Amino acid sequence: MVVGTGKARRILLAEDELALRDFVSRNLRVRGFEVLEASTGLEALALFERERPHLLILDLMMPRMDGLEVCRRVREQSTVPIIVLTALDAERDKVAALDLGADDYLTKPFGVEELLARVRAVLRRTQWESGTPAPLALGARRFGEIEVDLDRRTVRRSGEEVRLSPTEFALLEQLVTQAGKVLTHRWLLQRVWGPEYGGEVEYLRVYLNRLRQKLEPDPAHPRYLLTEPGVGYRFVAPGPKVE
Repeated sequence: MVVGTGKARRILLAEDELALRDFVSRNLRVRGFEVLEASTGLEALALFERERPHLLILDLMMPRMDGLEVCRRVREQSTVPIIVLTALDAERDKVAALDLGADDYLTKPFGVEELLARVRAVLRRTQWESGTPAPLALGARRFGEIEVDLDRRTVRRSGEEVRLSPTEFALLEQLVTQAGKVLTHRWLLQRVWGPEYGGEVEYLRVYLNRLRQKLEPDPAHPRYLLTEPGVGYRFVAPGPKVE
């Protein structure tokens, strides 16, 4: 079994290239994952809605609905983690996938161990969804109109709950627990995505923008989530209170 649970994690693998799909699925199954397979975007979406997997591995270039549209539709109804597979190396294509809600991406060709490392990392960030308790009671922290409950993994803005994906929450958690400090790109990437990351600055740009859209009164002029050009990011707010 995987990720310390009593049940195998269910992964939906959507890839139209049969040889690659077979290769990836066999490697996942031998490591204890349950794998559902789809060869088109429409099939992937139908399987997702019926089976509710723990993770979606999604090729961008698929027939009958491309991967970006599948990603968008899944994100309308779920925060399930999504890893995108792409043969496109252009940054704009990667950013488009992240902006639609993907948690990570891999550029083809890739190695099995690299894929497995990404799978393990993204599932670690979502353990709390399956009921894994927090190791310490961290309490609720208020920053102006924002309240972040680190134990319940919830966020409120002006009393209204804000829905965050596991990766969005993991990034916000690092920022608020180190409020006032400048956190470097590399430090944030390794704490949120995993120790094998460090240069994927576009991940942070996209995710900080998404957090600003959800939490800032004026995302174009952020009050809480500040950029330190060329260095990293900093969370700033008036006197937090810990309960």
